[in-house]
Amino acid sequence: MCGIVGFTGGKRPSLLRQMCRALIHRGPDDEGYFEDDMISFGMRRLAIVDIESGTQPLSNETEEIWTVCNGEIYNHRTLRQHLTELGHHFTTDHSDTEVIVHLYEEYGECWPSKVNGMFGIALWDTREKKLLLYRDRIGKKPLYYALTDQQLIFGSEIKALLKHPDLSSHLDFQALYHYFGMKHISAPHTAYTSIKQLLPGQMLIWQEGEVQFTTYWLVDFSTTVTDITEEEAAHHLLRLFEDAVILRMQCDVPYGAYLSGGVDSSAVVAMMSRHQSKPVKTFCLGYEDIPEGQFWGKAQDLAYAREISRMLGTEHHEYIINEKQFAEHMPEVLNAFDEPFSGTVSTLFLSILIHQHVKVALSGDGADELFGSYLAHRLAFPIEYYLRLPANKKEHWQELTEDDKKSLYPFDTLEQFHFLTSIASPEISSWRNQLCVFSEGERGALLSPQFLHLTGYPALKNIYRTLEQGLTAHDMLNKSLEIDQKELLPNQVLPFVDRLSMAYSIEVRAPYLDYRIIEFANTLPGSFKIKNGMVKYLHKKAMEEVLPQAFTRRSKEGFVQPIYSWMQGGLQQWTLGMLDSLPFDLFNREYVGTLKERLHSGDESVNAKVWNLVCFSVWFNEVR
Repeated sequence: MCGIVGFTGGKRPSLLRQMCRALIHRGPDDEGYFEDDMISFGMRRLAIVDIESGTQPLSNETEEIWTVCNGEIYNHRTLRQHLTELGHHFTTDHSDTEVIVHLYEEYGECWPSKVNGMFGIALWDTREKKLLLYRDRIGKKPLYYALTDQQLIFGSEIKALLKHPDLSSHLDFQALYHYFGMKHISAPHTAYTSIKQLLPGQMLIWQEGEVQFTTYWLVDFSTTVTDITEEEAAHHLLRLFEDAVILRMQCDVPYGAYLSGGVDSSAVVAMMSRHQSKPVKTFCLGYEDIPEGQFWGKAQDLAYAREISRMLGTEHHEYIINEKQFAEHMPEVLNAFDEPFSGTVSTLFLSILIHQHVKVALSGDGADELFGSYLAHRLAFPIEYYLRLPANKKEHWQELTEDDKKSLYPFDTLEQFHFLTSIASPEISSWRNQLCVFSEGERGALLSPQFLHLTGYPALKNIYRTLEQGLTAHDMLNKSLEIDQKELLPNQVLPFVDRLSMAYSIEVRAPYLDYRIIEFANTLPGSFKIKNGMVKYLHKKAMEEVLPQAFTRRSKEGFVQPIYSWMQGGLQQWTLGMLDSLPFDLFNREYVGTLKERLHSGDESVNAKVWNLVCFSVWFNEVR
C-alpha cells in the first residue's frame, strides 16, 4: 500500500519530492523515484508485502516498463508462478507489484483482467512513450489526475496534485452543488475544476500529449441466474467468501479486523479464525456522552462485538471517543478527504487505535451494497408492489389487505405507508432524489444566487437520472443496488474506508468486494437479497455456517457516530458556530438561520442537513 504521484514533462526533482511528502501518511516506511526526460514517478511506501526487496518503482528485466502501485494484487503468487513458466524473470523475492510489469509485457493494456486486487497504478512504457493509469474494478483505491498544456499530473490524493504550480485551486461549483444532495462529490469530478478522478474499472492512456479513456470493467446486472436455489447460491457465496478472506490474510506484517458487532464484520472475523491458529486481533469503536434515555444501537454493538470476540477467542480492543474529541478531530477528518464530505467519518478514530497494533485490517465493507440493507434498498420492493395496487388502495391505507401489508413491509403502518406514497414513482431516479439531504428545490433555496449562477442552475445534470439511463438490472431492488455500486460505494463508502484509514497508515482489505463475489451477487434476483423484509437475506443464510443463526438474524444499526444526538446536546454551540462560519456570499443566510432555529428547538428532521453544512464549513474554512 502506497501513495503515488507523477507528472509528464521535464524533470522537476524538488517538485516530485514535495508532492510525495504530501502523502507521507500513506507510506511512512520508504520512498522511491523514477525520472526520465518525459515522465517522473514518485511513491511513498507502506511496506506490507516483500518488506526487504519490494521497494518501488519497479521495472521489467530490460527496464523498458516501469510502474508504481498503490494497493495490493492479492493473487500475485499464482500470477508470478504462471509468468515464470512463460519465461519472465523476477528480481524481487515476492513483490506483488512486480507482477504488473510482466503482466503488461505478456497481455498488454488488458492485463487487469488477470488480477484480483485493489489498486491505483501508473505504468510507463518507454518503448512506446506511453503512460497508462489504472484504477481497480470497483474503486477501492483512489487515483486523481489533471491535464494542463498537454501534460498529465496524477496522484493518490488531491492534496498532492495541488502542490503542482501549474494547477489552479478554483472550486468546481457544479460538483459542490451535488455534494449538498449526495453527502460527497461525485466522480469523475472533484471539488476543484482542474482535478478529476479516474473512475472505477477505467484506464487512462497518455501518449504524445493526447489522452484517451477506456473502461475495462463495469458493474453489470444484465444477466439474472434463474436456475439456482437459495441453498446452492448460499453455498457458492460462502466458498467465494472463504477464498476472498484467505487471499486477504496473506501479508508480511501483523494484521487484524474490524469488529463492529454486525453480521458482516463478524463473518469476516469468524472466517479468519478458521484459517489461523493465533487469536485474531479485533477492533471496535464506542462512544461516550450519549444523552440519558437515548437508545443507541452502537452501545448494543459493543456488547455484540464482545460476545463474538469471546465466542471466537479474539484479542479484542476498543476505542471510546467523546463529543469533544469528535469535534476537535473534524478538521483532520476533512483534510483526509480534501473535499467536503458528510458521510460516515468514525473510521478515523478506529484507525488511531488500529495503528497501535497492526498495519492491515480486514473489514466487512461492501456487503450492504451487494445484498441490500439501506433505506433505498428496503423501499425498492414495497414501491414496486405499491405501484401495482389499484387506485383505491393507493389512496386509502384502510383498504389494504393483510397480504398487501405483508408485501409492503416494513412500510405497512399508517405512518410508513404515507411516507411510501409520498415518494413512490416508477422512475427510480425520482424517488432516489427525494432521499437526498437537500432536494433540488431545497438547494435552490439554500444556495445564494452567486453560487447557483456559477453552477449553471437550473440547467444541471441530475446524477440519479443519468445513472438510471444506464441501468442494466431488471427488478427495482437490483436497480437500486446497481445505482449504489456505481455511485455511493466508490464515491462515499470506499473513500471513507480508504482516506480515514490511510490517514493513520492502515491498509483496509474488504473481502466482500472481491470482484468474483460482486459479479456473482449481481447475477442473483433481488428476491434472494431482501426476503419478507429481511435485509441481506442470502448473505445471512450463507454465513449461518460460521455464525449462530440467532446472531445472523438480529437487526443491526449501521456503522455510524451519534453526531446527530451530540448536535442537539453538548455540541450544539459548536454546531451553531460552524453554521455561522459559512461563507454567506455562497449561502442564503435566512435559510441557514431557519435551520439553526429548528435545530435549537430540537427538530430532529434537520439533523442531516445541518451536519452536511457543518462539514462543508469545516472544509471550506479550515482545510481547503
